Amino acid sequence: MKQEQLQETLDYLKKRGINQPCVGIVLGTGFGTLINEIVVEKEIAYTEIPYFPEATVEFHSGKMIYGELSGKKVVVMSGRFHLYEGYSPWEVTYGIRTMHGLGIKHLLISNAAGAINLNYKKGELMLLEDHINLQGSSPLAFKGTSNFGNIFADMVEPYSKTMNNSIQQIAATQKIQLHKGIYASVLGPQLETRTEYKMLQILGVDAVGMSTVPEVIVAKQLNLPCAAISVLTDECDPENLQPVNISEIIAIAGKAEPRMIKIFKNLIELL
Repeated sequence: MKQEQLQETLDYLKKRGINQPCVGIVLGTGFGTLINEIVVEKEIAYTEIPYFPEATVEFHSGKMIYGELSGKKVVVMSGRFHLYEGYSPWEVTYGIRTMHGLGIKHLLISNAAGAINLNYKKGELMLLEDHINLQGSSPLAFKGTSNFGNIFADMVEPYSKTMNNSIQQIAATQKIQLHKGIYASVLGPQLETRTEYKMLQILGVDAVGMSTVPEVIVAKQLNLPCAAISVLTDECDPENLQPVNISEIIAIAGKAEPRMIKIFKNLIELL
């Protein structure tokens, strides 16, 4: 059934003119101005796509965009899906499987995250080197998953070293501060307690969020090279914890996005 549904989704999008994109991009919380850099050919609301979930979070727009960026055909998910919205792991990662089925060869992921490493400050960028899945589930744990690839996906290198090396070189050339670190994905949607932040520090986590990891796991099953950048939107100091201001988080993400866009555009030129 899942294969038939996915094929129907792909047939619909191909008929709408989305054909062989080179790069897939997932935009995280508070991001959207990247779209202004794209020569847009098609823009399709998630609600129009068969079997596609609907983005329910207010700062996720919920549309798929196809066009040209840095001389390459790209398909962009403006709005992602989260387990905390009540979606299954299959639904959360449906967009990744869709973009892969459309033909992408590389995947770029962005997210907003809290800085667990207290040397990292809000408004800065972090390149994901590795992750810890604390969501209590796997997007590969369903009947028939072997029809989509290796059920025992190898997570030795979840993030492409080649892509990460290029990103670090670009950041250095463009004089963009870019941290490296370990990202932990939690279920949410509630924020963490002081003790939970302390636990994450003990685990060696540098940033925490509620997305990305399921998408990366599916990318690995599909042998799809990927890279991910977090915008650090708040500082999670358990000894000096303040109530989270969501509007401030969105504003910080928006201010940091141009630096992330510059990295993504330069990287796409090289892919």
